[in-house]
Amino acid sequence: MEGSVANGVSAPLPGRCAFYVAKKKRYCKMIVGSGKTVCGDTVFEDNLAKHLKKCNSKEKPKPVYFMALINRYVFNNDASMQITIAERSKNELDESIVKLKTALKGLNTKLVENIISHSALHEPLSDPKNGDSAFKHLKQQASILGNMEVLELLSPNRCYIEFGAGKGKLSHWIHIALKAAENVNFLLVERSSTHFKVCTKMHSAFDRLQVDIQHLDLSKVPLLRKKGLPIIGVGKHLCGAATDLALRCLFEHSCTDKDDEPPTKRIKLHQNEGSGDFIKPVPSTEGRETGEKPIVSGLAIALCCHHRCDWRHYVGKEFFRQRGLGPEEFAAFRWATCGMRKIGSKTTEKQSEHKTGEEKEHEMSERNLMSVEDREQIGRLCKRLIDHGRMYYLQQKGFETSLKYYTSRDISLENVLLTAVPAANQNRDESQQPS
Repeated sequence: MEGSVANGVSAPLPGRCAFYVAKKKRYCKMIVGSGKTVCGDTVFEDNLAKHLKKCNSKEKPKPVYFMALINRYVFNNDASMQITIAERSKNELDESIVKLKTALKGLNTKLVENIISHSALHEPLSDPKNGDSAFKHLKQQASILGNMEVLELLSPNRCYIEFGAGKGKLSHWIHIALKAAENVNFLLVERSSTHFKVCTKMHSAFDRLQVDIQHLDLSKVPLLRKKGLPIIGVGKHLCGAATDLALRCLFEHSCTDKDDEPPTKRIKLHQNEGSGDFIKPVPSTEGRETGEKPIVSGLAIALCCHHRCDWRHYVGKEFFRQRGLGPEEFAAFRWATCGMRKIGSKTTEKQSEHKTGEEKEHEMSERNLMSVEDREQIGRLCKRLIDHGRMYYLQQKGFETSLKYYTSRDISLENVLLTAVPAANQNRDESQQPS
């Protein structure tokens, strides 16, 4: 019950804050400490200056690696991006499908399945205490590590950057796999204040960067500037445009000033003469920095949610334009990637509440335009076209690329892994790679 009424205003409840909140026309309901009349969130005017020096709610200074919108691609004409597949007539949809199939001519859209494991996860994978959900995540993490090992992306003297890190579990398993390796560091990039439960149990090899990928300038990260380690980008289910932002973060503002040299040559410049080992950190004393931009020596990203891609950030614009496509076609294709969803699948009222109006409109419209099988096929082709644009971007940066099914669809419908390594440093079977 509310407290007693005095002068037309309810008095504070017993044991609660006596500060009157004018905006809410009532007293604060926070519990007060023993012998106090106001809660810890209440500050009197004469104590305000002192409180602001320690207040957790005030805006914190931006870290040195924060560069507003550095990885976003800004341009003026973006109106056509808003035309979704739900707004197209049957004829317009048919025209879009023709454009899609024409653009895919000469490209290999049939991916190789490469579901493998890694010894670092053998024990947890055989632990009966893990439930179905945990088991599925472990299977995916094991295969990502297995694919990285084949590509020689699990190496000493590296800094692994996990984009969209969440709790940092992918980095955790990479750390376990490299427990005998020297000089391995991890940067966990996550915009939310997620508590990295796994990595808080680790040592100083882990560092957290709480920043949106679009604002992250790797060339200004103190650890990278100090140690000069080559970097490997990783991510598990990096959603939609976040993948493109991560690629821009890695390749637009990284590599050394010798940008006219291929990545492999840049790496070899730092190797010890006569040894086949990867580079060791540039010797540095306290407070001294290498002054060089980071060298990217590879990436492995499990892709996710193509319908959340954004033309503004998409790295494959040149690839699209070479095929006579632009933002309008991209908007149609990204929504068509939702075709994996079954018509007969039940959507609960709670799930429906979390969908945007655009997503609901799209879902209703797509049911009337084509069959389930056709939608699934078109959806897969749209994903492959978008991903080939990403591969083209990486190839222009001097990397060999691969798209593979790294897990089965019963484990995850988002089961494609994008990998890249410096072109001259790759020995894998070329017959398995998309052309």
